[in-house]
Amino acid sequence: MSENLKNSATQIVDQLSGLNEVQAITLLAEQFPGEVTFSTSFGLEDQAIAHLIFSNKLPIKVFTLDTGRMFPETYSTWSRTIERYQQKITAYYPDAVSLQQFIEEKGPNSFYESVENRKGCCYIRKVEPLQRALKGNKIWITGIRSEQSNNRHDMPRVEWDETNQIIKFHPILDWTWGQVHQFVSKNNIPYNPLHDKGFVSIGCVPCTRAIQPGEDFRAGRWWWEDSSKKECGLHVHEEIKIESN
Repeated sequence: MSENLKNSATQIVDQLSGLNEVQAITLLAEQFPGEVTFSTSFGLEDQAIAHLIFSNKLPIKVFTLDTGRMFPETYSTWSRTIERYQQKITAYYPDAVSLQQFIEEKGPNSFYESVENRKGCCYIRKVEPLQRALKGNKIWITGIRSEQSNNRHDMPRVEWDETNQIIKFHPILDWTWGQVHQFVSKNNIPYNPLHDKGFVSIGCVPCTRAIQPGEDFRAGRWWWEDSSKKECGLHVHEEIKIESN
């Protein structure tokens, strides 16, 4: 089944060519009814996509990963989004037993001590819940943009996620940060007020800070690490670029 889905990805690339964001998402929803899902962390990009889905009444499942250590402003944005669109957003949480064991063994802030600990924390709070959220779906819509980090510059709009056995679609991949801001402002979309305080990529409270002018988009995430490819594990699995015919 997964091999057939992987092979159909090339067809999808061709079909989406020339379509705008709403047209593309609509086509995917028609071809894979009940099997298309969108993950939101309530950042500016995700709010833009949520608006496209909700305001056009597109039959797309929307979910979020509640790590348990999110900013109060993020929860507020979550609430305001539900109030604005009156649409369901499903929450997935860390496995309680795994999280309890990890904290008992490592401590609540062990992610500062090593990359291994940080990735372990991210796995329990994000990666494993994501796997549950994606199960049973064939298309995963994300808010990834190519200018967010160096390792996203060459991402294709459609790709195959080998680990999760799912086709990923990045509808606003080529949008600039300015375009996202303009779209959100024009449509009066609820957004996280931390964006007005220098926060670009917003994750867990202890792992996120505002960035300074000229810093990389991802500089505010896990800033104590030296690596230029700082990811939580959601988008760094083996992904295969799909070429059009």
